[in-house]
Amino acid sequence: MSDDLMTIRQMCETFEVTPRTLRFYESKELIAPRRDGQKRLFTRRDRARLKLILRGKRFGFSLEEIRQLLDLYTLGDGQETQLSRTYEIAKERLKDLKRRRTELDEAISDLSDQIRWGEDALAKVRRGSAA
Repeated sequence: MSDDLMTIRQMCETFEVTPRTLRFYESKELIAPRRDGQKRLFTRRDRARLKLILRGKRFGFSLEEIRQLLDLYTLGDGQETQLSRTYEIAKERLKDLKRRRTELDEAISDLSDQIRWGEDALAKVRRGSAA
């Protein structure tokens, strides 16, 4: 097999994904492996696209956003449009993640306070029933 091609098993091991994940991304036309009968063979392009898909998912990009960004690669403008759009979406995603982190920090603080209150209340009840 050529160094440029990988089997589905090799892709799964390399990227720590399941065959189902690869087939799903293929069905969504995000990757397009070559076919040799029933066998899927993934090119360097597929690997690069999968790497971007997984990174985008990790950062919370929707599959549609990822598809649009991947499609911008072929515009022939030296990737300026793709990079510019990726930058815009990434800034929005970062702002959203920071907002969510603030909300989580507040929820954690509130829950911690409630747990401390509960511990104190439980201790008082136990002291009262021991008397």
